[in-house]
Formats: sequence, structure tokens, C-alpha cells
Amino acid sequence: MSQSPVVGILGGGQLGRMSAFAARRMGLQVRFLIPEPSPPVEHLGEVVVADWHDPRVLRAFAEGCDVVTTESEWAPLDLLAEHAPSHVAVWPSPRTLRLIRHKGIQKQHLKEAGLPVPDFTWAHTREEALEAATHYGFPVLFKRFQRSYDGYGNATVHNEEEAREAWNRLADEDGLLVERFVPFRRELATLVARTPSGDEVTYPTVWTEQRDHRCYAVMAPAAIDTRSEQYIRTLADRTMQAFEGVGLLAIELFELEDGSLLINELAPRPHNTAHYTIEACYTSQFENHIRAVLDWPLGVPDLKVPAATMVNLLGHRTGTATPQGIPRALAVPRVSLHIYDKRRVTPGRKMGHVTACGDSIEETRRLAEQAASAIQF
Repeated sequence: MSQSPVVGILGGGQLGRMSAFAARRMGLQVRFLIPEPSPPVEHLGEVVVADWHDPRVLRAFAEGCDVVTTESEWAPLDLLAEHAPSHVAVWPSPRTLRLIRHKGIQKQHLKEAGLPVPDFTWAHTREEALEAATHYGFPVLFKRFQRSYDGYGNATVHNEEEAREAWNRLADEDGLLVERFVPFRRELATLVARTPSGDEVTYPTVWTEQRDHRCYAVMAPAAIDTRSEQYIRTLADRTMQAFEGVGLLAIELFELEDGSLLINELAPRPHNTAHYTIEACYTSQFENHIRAVLDWPLGVPDLKVPAATMVNLLGHRTGTATPQGIPRALAVPRVSLHIYDKRRVTPGRKMGHVTACGDSIEETRRLAEQAASAIQF
């Protein structure tokens, strides 16, 4: 490996942007491969805009890197791994991606590993989906198998008419996932970082609040007892081992009224539920992801403040993105502001986030929401 390693990243969104910030701070060089220009990563390293499904493009890109990773499980990292020179490390592995990027395969693998998940059915036809929905009882969740994120690709279905409409909108060639609706008390999340050598650290469990199937706020820590925290860490470790993860693995969970836990979804990359780690933890998720894929020592993931709250800044219109209200947001104490530099805004699109650190969840949530409310795009 060269004296200053080159980290390749497939993708040019906010996760690639914040990963590059972490890598550059450690003196690393960064290369991006993206299929079309992406303002969030401009000027953060070498940017290659090309057809990232072309084997020649992938080989040429990989040859200029020491390690290649991704900001999205749907980027063709597995295809790159087929064409990369043998000295170039590629993480997460193609096997990990295959197990996670398809929600049906992901859920089945979790179940086969003995990990707790909601009841689900892999429905190959609309009739099978309707039968599963009737069996579980409405409401149920319909989930697209692939490219389902930020609320896109999920539907809560309350009757047969909605089920038929959701099938037409979400079904792939191999069907869709029908999942029993879980009357959960809270949604929780945690994050594990692991190196190829097997070193592993786990971030604190956080409480996440979703609105319209999109993450609205993340509160750290989740205010759970020590026994529950330890159980979640055990689940996280077992999940990381089951999927042979390297880099980061985000684990979203349902906490039921009786305190039991079910795994909802996984993501093998930096994750929205851990953006708070930039300001609130000794080592951010982005720095530990870069350290992990390089097989470098991992940083301490613990909170360095009593509490933190992150609130996403979402779009509410369609058009050119011109952030307004930044000075008002910065006037709020103990708040850090992140604008992703996206040039177009659409309803529900993640345009940035704010994180407040302080002495309690109540205080930090109030500050984060106050700052977030000042920003418009």
C-alpha cells in the first residue's frame, strides 16, 4: 500500500461526501466513481464520471485505488470486485451485498441465522401477497425487494384495494415482501464497525423517529437499561458475523411493548441513524468506516457528551435548492449544521441535517428542532 492510501468510493451523495471529509482529515486521497455529476462530492477528491457498469471503467478506476468501498448497497461494487486487480481490497464483499441488497434474501438470511425478525412472506404473485395479507391481518407492510430506502418502496396496506395498488407499484419480477405489521413502542438502531482482521466496535443504541417511512430524528443514547443494551450489542455482533460484514453495518430494530426486539432492516454502509456520531462520539461512523476498510485500528465509538439529537433537513418543494435561514440556525447554541450541497430539491429528499449536543435528550431535541425549523430550501 502506498504511503498515502487512495480510498475509492462508489457514489456521490451525502454519505460519500462525509466519508471523504473523514478520509481527507486522516491524510488520505479519495477517488469517486459516479454515473453522473454530483455536486455533494465536487472538490473533495478526484471525481470520475462514467458508466459504472462498464468493466473497463471499473478496472481503470480500481487500479488507481488501494481500497474501494461504497455509499450505497445498490452501487455495482460486486461487479467492480470481479474486475479489480488482486491487490485492491473491496469492502463490503460481494457476498455481503448479495445477502443484504435484496430484502427477501436479507430477511430469509436473518431468520436462518436464528435472529429475531417480524413474520414475513416472500410473495411471488399478487394472489400470494393478498393471501399473506389476509393471513397476517390488515394493516400489513408491502416492501419492494430492491432499491427501497428513505420510505421509497414501502407501503402500509390497510385493505385489499390498497394491496392491489401497492402490488402494481412495488412488485419486482420476483414479487415483493409482505410483512406483518408490528405494533412497536419505539424504533431503535445501532451500528457496528468491523475490520477484515476481525476487530469490531459497536456504537450506542439510539432511538429513531420515523415520519412517512423516513427518518425524522435520532436521539442518543436510547435510554434503555444496561441489560437491553448488552442484548442489542450481542444481536449486532451476531448479525455482523452472519453477513460476514466489513466496514459498517447499520441495524434497525423494533422495540415491542414487552421490551422484546425484532430486527427490521440492515444497511452495509454509513447510515442516517449515525450522523450524530460526527459531533457526539469520539470517533464518527465515517472515520471508523474508512479505518475498517483499510484494516486500520478502530476508534472509540462511545458518546463524549451526555446526549445528542440529530434532525434531518428534508425538501418540501421541487426546484433549485437555495438554502435559506442558515444564520438563524447557527444562532441556536450547541448545534452543528450540515448542508449537503445538492443543487435540486424535491419533497422528502435529504438536503442536510443538524445535530445538537447537550445534557439531556429533551434539551438537545428542542435545540435541534429549533435550528432545523429555521432552514428552508
